[in-house]
Amino acid sequence: MNDPAVIRRLYGRRQGHKLRVAQEELVAELLPRISVPEGPLSAATLFGADCPMEVEIGFGGGEHLAGQAAARPGTGFIGCEPFLNGVVSALGHVRDGALGNVRLHMGDALDVLDRLPDASLERVYLLHPDPWPKARHAKRRMVNHGPLDLIAAKLKPGCEFRLGTDDPTYCRWAMMVMNQRRDFTWTAATAHDFQTRSTDWPETRYERKARRQGHEVWYFRWVRI
Repeated sequence: MNDPAVIRRLYGRRQGHKLRVAQEELVAELLPRISVPEGPLSAATLFGADCPMEVEIGFGGGEHLAGQAAARPGTGFIGCEPFLNGVVSALGHVRDGALGNVRLHMGDALDVLDRLPDASLERVYLLHPDPWPKARHAKRRMVNHGPLDLIAAKLKPGCEFRLGTDDPTYCRWAMMVMNQRRDFTWTAATAHDFQTRSTDWPETRYERKARRQGHEVWYFRWVRI
């Protein structure tokens, strides 16, 4: 069984190019201050007060996470990313934007979701995840029933799970898997609804790259029933 929720194993690289001195200093100084702590989690333990919370799974360079956090300072944002260079990029956004409502976890998002109370999240984001295009690797995709069961448990009723992808295989897979769920409803009424990024969906570098390469991008929004 390769379902990420079952084996709790992260695939892929953890670090790319060597960090510059300034980046190493940023990791050493800022990351400990905004890292998700060990143990049970809540808005109070993470942000010091009761507030709405949202989670981004695999935030890449942190552009979307920072954009959401800047737009809604009263909401707490938890970003999870195992790739060190992506964490460094997000730290830069947090520093430059003076974003006090962001907490980061350099590791598996499922570990963080596990420790949050049920029905505690307003949104969960999964943007441009690794498509694992080979059929034998399909169960490694985050859009599988194990991770979705956990996401569904942590979302409040009426709140959103958002998925962005430019991979046609992942697009078809996500629609197939989500169509099997009875705890989510798809918000799209027409094709335009999932072919157009909404105004409250900040663009990421991965999306820009995909469009430069001529890829179509799909924007899915499912509501927790």
